[in-house]
Amino acid sequence: MAQIVAIANQKGGVGKTTTTINLAASLAVEERKVLVIDLDPQSNTSSGLGLTAGLPPCSSYELLSGKKAMAEVLKKTALPFLDAIPCSVAMAGFEPEVAAADPNERANILKERLTQPETSGYDYIILDCPPSLGFITLNALVAANSVLIPVQCEFFALEGLGQLVKTMERVRQRWNPGLKIEGILPTMYDKRNKLSTSVLEELKKHFPDEVFSCVIPRNVTLGEAPSHGKPAVLYDVLSKGAQSYMTLAKEILAYG
Repeated sequence: MAQIVAIANQKGGVGKTTTTINLAASLAVEERKVLVIDLDPQSNTSSGLGLTAGLPPCSSYELLSGKKAMAEVLKKTALPFLDAIPCSVAMAGFEPEVAAADPNERANILKERLTQPETSGYDYIILDCPPSLGFITLNALVAANSVLIPVQCEFFALEGLGQLVKTMERVRQRWNPGLKIEGILPTMYDKRNKLSTSVLEELKKHFPDEVFSCVIPRNVTLGEAPSHGKPAVLYDVLSKGAQSYMTLAKEILAYG
């Protein structure tokens, strides 16, 4: 049975999409069968994997709305063990479409879609959430086994982290009692910067058991690779960015 991991943080610019792309690719390199589902209307994860929803669109919006089955929206990537479901701007209109539905039904839409037979062959399903705690992120939290939280090593890093943890607690109480924190991932770390070091120390102080040992550095490759539609491991496998996500994948596999 697949481990479903939501990549979530309502703050933008923390490395959420970068983490989704490169963690998924690194797990695939370790020959784990991985499915990425892009749930963010900005579709950056999709383009970073070299994918589009296509014409006519076959995206996560069509999956959640019930217009297409899982098999119709699945796409292959350049890595043999990595598949993906891209997103499109249509996802932005999904919440108003189901606003009148029963709240419990609305919250469980994605979970129900992930019970389809096509998901049974995956080791990991990674959900890229939009930068908010709205309806789509709620669906991801209800469907997930765990949440990986990227946190930028800069000022205001802890801002909003407490709110996400409280949201997770509400989800546990009402819909998903087994939801756990997969880990808190420090991103954009610069060891030459005293602020980065200070933020990392604060994270470990407040969340001593949740912060990953792996820390993602600021790295040019991680910024360049998406513009070529590739994860870092295919763009420059020897870069510090690619190697750091390979280390993260190994840490997750070792303790997962």
